[in-house]
Amino acid sequence: MRLSELGEAGLLAELERRGLAQRIEHDAAELEGGVVVTQDALVEGVHFRLDWSSMRELAGRAAAVNLSDLAASGADAEGLIVSLAAPSATRLEDILELYEGLAETEVPVLGGDTTDAGQLVLSVTAVGRSPRVPGRAGAQAGDQLVVTGPLGASGAAFRRQSFMRPPLRLAEGKELAAHAHAMIDLSDGIAVDAGHIATRSGCRIVIEVERVPLAPRAELQDLGFGEDYELLAAVADQKRFSPVGRCEEGEGVLLTLDGEPYELGGWEHFR
Repeated sequence: MRLSELGEAGLLAELERRGLAQRIEHDAAELEGGVVVTQDALVEGVHFRLDWSSMRELAGRAAAVNLSDLAASGADAEGLIVSLAAPSATRLEDILELYEGLAETEVPVLGGDTTDAGQLVLSVTAVGRSPRVPGRAGAQAGDQLVVTGPLGASGAAFRRQSFMRPPLRLAEGKELAAHAHAMIDLSDGIAVDAGHIATRSGCRIVIEVERVPLAPRAELQDLGFGEDYELLAAVADQKRFSPVGRCEEGEGVLLTLDGEPYELGGWEHFR
């Protein structure tokens, strides 16, 4: 079987089934003492194009996608470990600009690695600490689903041949983590990511698409692009964030638009 048949979710499930990976069901790994660790890699030609974004923008994005996982864990960010693979002909000024972009997050770079490569690869590990990690497995029937901000900005930017710098929702993540039953960052599209909560929590999630706040210039189709990096949380009751749906008895994800079933795609690596 090939990865194109399994997809990313299938690969992870197979690793779990074989005992080759464990405790990988949430946005980040939770260690003793409330330590939370996450890692993401951005590969040139897959996650970014340098003719669409500057080195500074790339760095901000690389940091933000990891800090988003810490936000979904209700964590304070303590540091970044950065591994950089780059062609030897890369200009020093470009690399300095990249690290200046990382510094703009105000989360210090504490170490990492550098190596020669045929294309640019930026891998960031974010380390933080959280008093309570909601995870993806605690959503309950009767919970309200909320998002921390508008969606679709990344898809809209891609249609204009550019990339959006993700928001940082660390403060909102800490606020929600105090009482949320489940929480995830929206990296693969709201339908796909809601499905992770539904699967791990053993519930059905209903999303009313007309209630999802849209970013400026975004269209409904952009909700399936992913890379918005807002947070989706299942909560018993709250009034601060935008409600977009609910949890019910059952399984899977149902999207509706004005009461009618609505199809929405999402992103999955390898497929």
